[in-house]
Amino acid sequence: MSIRYDGRVAIVTGAGQGLGRSHAIELAKRGAKVVVNDLGGAADGTGSSSEAALAVVAEIEAAGGEAVANGANVAKYDEVEAMVAQAMEKWGRVDILINNAGILRDKSFAKGSLDDFRMVLEVHLMGTVNCTKACWDIMREQEYGRVVVTTSSSGLYGNFGQTNYGAAKMGVIGMMNTLVQEGAKYNIRVNALAPTAGTRMTEGLIPEKAFELLTPETVTPAVLYLVSEDSPNRTILCAGAGAFAVSKIVETQGTWLPPEEQTPEGIAAHWDTITAADNDRALQAGFEQSGKMVTQAAAGLGISLE
Repeated sequence: MSIRYDGRVAIVTGAGQGLGRSHAIELAKRGAKVVVNDLGGAADGTGSSSEAALAVVAEIEAAGGEAVANGANVAKYDEVEAMVAQAMEKWGRVDILINNAGILRDKSFAKGSLDDFRMVLEVHLMGTVNCTKACWDIMREQEYGRVVVTTSSSGLYGNFGQTNYGAAKMGVIGMMNTLVQEGAKYNIRVNALAPTAGTRMTEGLIPEKAFELLTPETVTPAVLYLVSEDSPNRTILCAGAGAFAVSKIVETQGTWLPPEEQTPEGIAAHWDTITAADNDRALQAGFEQSGKMVTQAAAGLGISLE
C-alpha cells in the first residue's frame, strides 16, 4: 500500500529547515501541494528572513511539486489567517496542518525570565492554537482534516532547563485530547508527534555520534503516517533515528477508601494499592475518570447509581 496525498493541500509551519523542511519536501514528493511557512528567525525566535522558505519551495518545484512560501509569525493570529487565506485562494482547500514551528529559550526555572517563558508559550502553544483555529472551520466544512501537533519528551517526561518548553509541549497534548472529540464527526483527526532529531535546536545538546543518527529524515515518516487518510487518532507517536514508539497517558485503577480512611493518613496507608500498575489504562475522555471513581464509591458504599 502506497500512502500518497494527491489533491491534498498541506501547511507546514517552521518548514524552512530541520524537521519542517523534511516534512514539506516529503509531502510534496507524495503529491501534496504545500505551504512552506517559516518566519526565518534564529533558534531563539529573533529576526526574520524569507530565504529559507523560498529555498525549500525552489527545491520542491525543481522536483516537479507545487509549493508556496509564507513568512507568517505563528504567534500572530492575523498573519496566520492571511497564510490560510493564501492557501485557500491558490488551491481552494486545506487538508493537512503540521504544527512544527518552535523556538528555544532554555534556562533553569530559577534563572529564566517570565518574558522568555511567555515567548516560548506564544510560539509553541498559542502558535499551534492559532494555526489550528484558522484551519478548523475549513476542515469542518469540507469534512476532512488531518492535524499534527508537535510535542516533546521535555513535556511528556521533563528536561532540565526547559520548564517553558515543557509546559508548552504538554499544553498541545491537552489541546489534542479535546480536539479529537470535537472533530470526530467531521472526519478531522488530531495526533501528536514527539520527535528526537538532530537540528539546530538540539545541536550541542547531544553527543556528536548520536546527533548524526538523529536526522530529520528519520522522523518524517512518522508525521507522514499521522496525516495520511487512514491515520490513527489521538496518538502520541515518538520518532527518532528510525525508531518509533507510542507514548500513552495512563491511570491506575486505584481504590475507594471508606469515609473513616478518607484522610491523608488513609491515603498513605493504601499508597501501594492506589499506585498499583496492574490495571493501568488510557482513558479516552475526562468524564471516564469521574465515572470510574463514582462507580468505585457506589460499590464501596453498597448503593445503586440508578
